[in-house]
Amino acid sequence: VVPRQWRCSLRRGVSGCPPAGQVRAAFLRFFQERYSHRCLPSAPVRPRGDPRLLFVNAGMNQFKPIFMGTVHPRSELAQHRRVVNSQKCVRAGGKHNDLEDVGRDTYHHTFFEMLGNWSFGDYFKEEACSMAWELLTEVYEIPKDRLYVTYFGGDPSLGLSADEECRDVWLRLGVPASHVLPFPMKDNFWEMGDTGPCGPCTEIHYDHVGGGRNAAALVNQGSPDVVEIWNLVFMQYNREVEGNLLPLPQHHVDTGMGLERLVTILQNKRSNYDTDLFTPILDAIHKGCGGPCYQGLVGDSDVGRVNMAYRVVADHVRTLCVCITDGIYPGFSGAELVLRRILRRAVRFCSEVLHAPPGLLASLVPTVVEVLGDAYPELTKNADQQIMDIINENEAAFLSSLERGRRIIERTVQQMEPSTNFPAEVAWSLYGNLGFPLDLIDLMLEEKGISLDSAAFNELALKDAKRKAGGQQAGQLDDRNLCLDVHSLAQLQSDDVPTTDDSPKYAYTLGQHGQYEFSPCQATVLMLYRDQSLQKEVGAGQRCGVVLDRTNFYAEQGGQACDQGYMIRLGQQDVLFPVESVHLCGGYVIHEVTAVETLRAGDQVQLFVDEAQRLACMTNHTAAHLLNFALRHVLGDNTEQRGSHVTAERLRFDFDTKGPVTVEQLQQVEQVVQDAIKRNEVVHMAEVPLTLARRVQGLRAVDEGYPDPVRIVSLGVPVETVLTRDSEAAMQTSVELCCGTHLLQTGAIEDLAIINERQLVKGISRVIAVTGGQAKRAREVGQCLAMEVDSVSLRMKQGSTSIPEMQNLSKEVGQLTKVVANTAMPQWQRKELQTILKALQRTANTAVKKMEVQQAEEKAQSLLAKHCNQPVIIDTVPADSLSILMKVVNQLCDKSPGTSVLLLSPQVSGEVLCACQVSKNCLPVFSAADWAVAVCTRMEGKAGGSPIVAKGSGNAKDLQGALTAALEFAQSKL
Repeated sequence: VVPRQWRCSLRRGVSGCPPAGQVRAAFLRFFQERYSHRCLPSAPVRPRGDPRLLFVNAGMNQFKPIFMGTVHPRSELAQHRRVVNSQKCVRAGGKHNDLEDVGRDTYHHTFFEMLGNWSFGDYFKEEACSMAWELLTEVYEIPKDRLYVTYFGGDPSLGLSADEECRDVWLRLGVPASHVLPFPMKDNFWEMGDTGPCGPCTEIHYDHVGGGRNAAALVNQGSPDVVEIWNLVFMQYNREVEGNLLPLPQHHVDTGMGLERLVTILQNKRSNYDTDLFTPILDAIHKGCGGPCYQGLVGDSDVGRVNMAYRVVADHVRTLCVCITDGIYPGFSGAELVLRRILRRAVRFCSEVLHAPPGLLASLVPTVVEVLGDAYPELTKNADQQIMDIINENEAAFLSSLERGRRIIERTVQQMEPSTNFPAEVAWSLYGNLGFPLDLIDLMLEEKGISLDSAAFNELALKDAKRKAGGQQAGQLDDRNLCLDVHSLAQLQSDDVPTTDDSPKYAYTLGQHGQYEFSPCQATVLMLYRDQSLQKEVGAGQRCGVVLDRTNFYAEQGGQACDQGYMIRLGQQDVLFPVESVHLCGGYVIHEVTAVETLRAGDQVQLFVDEAQRLACMTNHTAAHLLNFALRHVLGDNTEQRGSHVTAERLRFDFDTKGPVTVEQLQQVEQVVQDAIKRNEVVHMAEVPLTLARRVQGLRAVDEGYPDPVRIVSLGVPVETVLTRDSEAAMQTSVELCCGTHLLQTGAIEDLAIINERQLVKGISRVIAVTGGQAKRAREVGQCLAMEVDSVSLRMKQGSTSIPEMQNLSKEVGQLTKVVANTAMPQWQRKELQTILKALQRTANTAVKKMEVQQAEEKAQSLLAKHCNQPVIIDTVPADSLSILMKVVNQLCDKSPGTSVLLLSPQVSGEVLCACQVSKNCLPVFSAADWAVAVCTRMEGKAGGSPIVAKGSGNAKDLQGALTAALEFAQSKL
């Protein structure tokens, strides 16, 4: 029991108000010291293991496995009972999207800090409410008469009664009955999603006005005077797939209070932007743009939206700093795309409203780090300069896109027919490809008196959304038989069903001839799982999950694909149950099978892993560790892993990088890996306590929940050596925390080839590599293509006197370029060949163009002599292409400026090419486009162009008639 005299005094600033840092620290200290909560650091804003989330948007995100019951019993997470933290949150994109509201008012943000305390099966409503009331009224000294609490008023349609237990807790704490208010489901019942843990909540609201009034009528009415400050969620139900609610086997508490809103109250402000979380940033903006200072104006009183711009920039630069530090960079999909839009929105307000010079946004980074760095030290570790460079590069790219977009709009408008809408396809391309803001497109069109075809644009947007949604659904597994639901997990635990012993997955050795020998595994079926329920028996033909007491199958985790194989019942050697996938859920390994005969709990089975597939995964996983080490060795110690995936076919590795990896660096990385392969180093593996493992110098670990004890994989150096205090052995080799299966010696990798490298977004690169025979084949293909490129290069140097010959060479270069781009080969070699091919293509195109100009000049001279000083030249001329014909027309008009020219060129195929140019003196009466259309229509063809130049084609059935039509049209206009 903690003594009642515990106190946390808030140190007041010069203004008599506590600084934000003190407010945050007091919250954490209160729960940590007074009520024995474990204080955890904020999780990164990039969600871990939840593809449905773009960003971490609430404090509870990192604890979802606990709520869902899927947490591994040996993980650190599973040991938590009481937790407190201050979580970095981003709400932009997806379900919780505040982006467009930011700046319009004084309280919406894309980035905010969520103060929270949690109980996982420990305390519940009584203690949670009591702690919250004590903190607010005794530590923060908020007047009690300004606080109102709400509780769930029940929902008869769902059979849920009012949460009178919660109401009575508040009344016992001394809250007046007039300040304890019931509300319906939409206000006071919290749900994680369509399914999953949920429950009633109680909210604490604050009245900014006070003065003894009763503001109960303003609670939950959207009044800026009465605001919610803290939400306490009592997770006691689970929403099933069918929509019904079942009681959870274990109750949890999840609370969240926005720091920005709390600080606003404690610093006696009405706007979050007037607190010391924002004022230093607003001052820096004013200093950087030199315009009018921030006055806190909103709506119509904010003339020119200057104050809105201040708020947008201040909010967005905080989001940019936090996201970039946590490895989310502006990009083209998912969270990266949202961050790109945030950055571009901030840049627009900087340049268009604040009229600030380029670079203002990046110049604010040091101020943000100063404000937030003490609470989130990762901001100070990630050099300010790196964040600033990323912001500056993206700003420059956006400003360039804006200029390009403006030119596209101008050109499109010029080509449009009068009284027509701006084409939706062009607007969609500007929006999707250039990131051109939709409101800016509307504004520019409005200035020109043109409107966008909104219906067509919305249709394109809808198609795109469906396409993306379809892609996501296609990639989602039907996990009804793969992942145990929270009730089934609880039932297994209450029935004392032991978790699966999966240590046999590591039971393999090297035989005397160097082959891998995998030990057989015998197991007992503990339970079957089908359609979200535990079953003792499953009939033939039914798909189900099989829970065993032990297994040698590897369940998908840690970036490594799961094993495949089959199981047989003892005594029935001829009946195979194929194992299609394997997943880990709350310590239980679920084997997905389709029962070929009735399968029952208690059956004895023998397990057989697909050894070839397992060995390929082991090879690629060990190679991935070598690749990680090699990348750090070549690119520098700041190269951090951002993700990986290992399958039997290949390995994928994502990492931080300041720019594209060069050819030389790719070669060096491959060489470091190949050297380790040649040394045939022993792969050492051992389980050690997590605290001990984390002390290893140079340890490579990703942001992931690890079990305790944890498995260390060390290449070439025994685990005992790297664990020695002050040992630097891990700095010289690959040492990682890893639950995956690995080779016992590196020589079995044989070879590694990086077959692809590209930047996913600015600052993060992805490499794809293959090993063994695949790597060897990739190198052989690379050599063959290099020889083909050499052959083309040699023929190009010998030169050619004919246009068709050179065009064929150009076409060959183009085809080779496609093959090189799409064939599995070493990436360093691909880059080399692409550089050569690009130069060859340029050489071929220049040569063709030079020969075409020379040929056109000769033909033009001949025609000029034939039609000396004529105002109109109409004739036929042999030409191999429309490009040459157009050049002849251009040459004629250049040599005889007042002449209008139309030339036809019959082809062997029966087609007739047409090109024309009208003298500027004849405009606007005489139009080249109309001239070409009149002639090509006569030849049953088509044409188009501008008033000055046009081209087209038709057939040769009535060539003479076409020439006559050309002359008659010209005479009618001149």
